[in-house]
Amino acid sequence: MKTAAEVCPQCAGTGWKTVPGPEHGVTRCDCQLRARSGAMISAARIPKRYEHCELSNFTADFPGADHSVALAQISATRFVQEFDPRDGKGLLLVGGIGTGKTHLAVGILKELIAARGSACLFCDYRELLKQIQNSYNDSVKATELQVLRPVFEAEVLLLDELGAVKPSEWVWDTVSLILNTRYNDNRTTIITTNFADEPAASAVRSLSPARAAAREETLGDRIGERMRSRLHEMCRIVKMDGPDFRQKFKSASFG
Repeated sequence: MKTAAEVCPQCAGTGWKTVPGPEHGVTRCDCQLRARSGAMISAARIPKRYEHCELSNFTADFPGADHSVALAQISATRFVQEFDPRDGKGLLLVGGIGTGKTHLAVGILKELIAARGSACLFCDYRELLKQIQNSYNDSVKATELQVLRPVFEAEVLLLDELGAVKPSEWVWDTVSLILNTRYNDNRTTIITTNFADEPAASAVRSLSPARAAAREETLGDRIGERMRSRLHEMCRIVKMDGPDFRQKFKSASFG
């Protein structure tokens, strides 16, 4: 039973408030919208580390960032403003470690939940693959389909750190299944990756074996050229350059 202090003064606990004007209608009270938004935030499974992340506090967390990072924040804000679930077009945030990709992506999820009531889901790429692999164990009750169903069906999926797992045929097949399913269902996917959006070594004919071995791995190397091409159909590419802010602040704290 709610105490008097807990009862919303606008709706007196009914969940509905009167709409001012000649029609004297009613609408859902703000307290209900806030409660629904809070429940949807919980359902989005945003990790504790990123619970504070908002589009509004991005600049405070990444002061003096590279110009491309500032442009990425503008792109994220515009994405929310222009979001149309029927469009299915997502974002691929590309940049080094600590440039703020996940902060921006989580900020987008929160804005879409609050402003649009969109059903969103956060998935760490490495954790997701572990859960799928664990589902093959007879002692685990969850099946592969049970693990993947919310990933397939989320209106907006955030797939964080794509490419972070060493590639194998199974990894490539799993990535293909997730991305192709969401692409075919026209669902919006937001992706972050630390790997440059460049072709796989095998796709660059002019690259000698020695240079191929010496170069840094790219997104094409980690997920395969076919899926990289699919991402270009599914997402707008947003590049974020600059230093690792986590290391920068860590070094400053010991200075």
